[in-house]
Amino acid sequence: MTRHRILAGLALVLAVAGLAALPFGLKSYGIYLISTWLVMTIAAMGLNLTLGYAGQVSMAQAAFVGIGAYTAAILTTQGWPFGVAFLAAGAISFVVGWGLGYPALRVQHHYLAFVTLAFTTLAYLVFRNEEWLTGGITGISGIPRPVVLGWKTGQATAFYHFCLGMLVLVAAALWWVLRSPWGRAFVALRENPVRALSLGVDTRRYTLIAFALGSALGGFAGALYAPLVQFVDPTPFGLGLSLNLLLMVVVGGAGFFFGPFLGALVAVLLPEWLRFTEGYYLILYALLVMALMTACPTGLLGLADRLLRPMRRNQVAAEEAAR
Repeated sequence: MTRHRILAGLALVLAVAGLAALPFGLKSYGIYLISTWLVMTIAAMGLNLTLGYAGQVSMAQAAFVGIGAYTAAILTTQGWPFGVAFLAAGAISFVVGWGLGYPALRVQHHYLAFVTLAFTTLAYLVFRNEEWLTGGITGISGIPRPVVLGWKTGQATAFYHFCLGMLVLVAAALWWVLRSPWGRAFVALRENPVRALSLGVDTRRYTLIAFALGSALGGFAGALYAPLVQFVDPTPFGLGLSLNLLLMVVVGGAGFFFGPFLGALVAVLLPEWLRFTEGYYLILYALLVMALMTACPTGLLGLADRLLRPMRRNQVAAEEAAR
């Protein structure tokens, strides 16, 4: 087991090093796309915590990305440091997510999806109509990119590395949460809430925690999205983004830690790879996703896990026989 952990850690370090070197071979638009992938991965990680681990279907993640983006945009354009804006975006999303989690205590599955969908619509209307705060349809422009200990991230490559660093930090924090008693309680809540309650798990409290933490990750993603595009308006934060984030989690593999990484990669890059088909690229994208979900309804990592399971069984059997 120790050897496997060492190999996994080495592979992870090499993967991060490869991602750090990736933008040097790309043009500006390519760097923008992979930066978007990093940001959307954080948002999808939050939804994966809510859906994949706690088993709560939420359609509100786009609203929390919007809350985080507007919080960062408003504060940084008023001269506040990005660090303060980033933490404020997560904190506000956490509080709002905690409040939104209360309906999850009374409704489940598709009923909860409708409740969170209504919240996304409400948030979109606030972004569009409250011009005194959000700028309405004209949005907020001139959002500065952060300066970290004298390191300016104004250039595309520098900001990509900043987003990569933030993703690593957020992923490490989430990994710790999922390996803690909280994470085990989330899984118990997803698998069988009644049995979890009988074992002494406070299902109400852990449902609220799952919603709040997932919402906070959406807020963090929004805080990075604002300086990435340097302009925020209501259009990106509607139902389409919620559906796209749900697609990222399901395609990558709900309940798998690295599922959002792979799902976001498919959702962000696949449409761009199909641009050569011109007006047909969205049709082809939809058909490919439908075929993918038909072939592996548990997602790409679920398919990989199913294929590797016999190999793991044989390895365990061989180790037991050697003893």
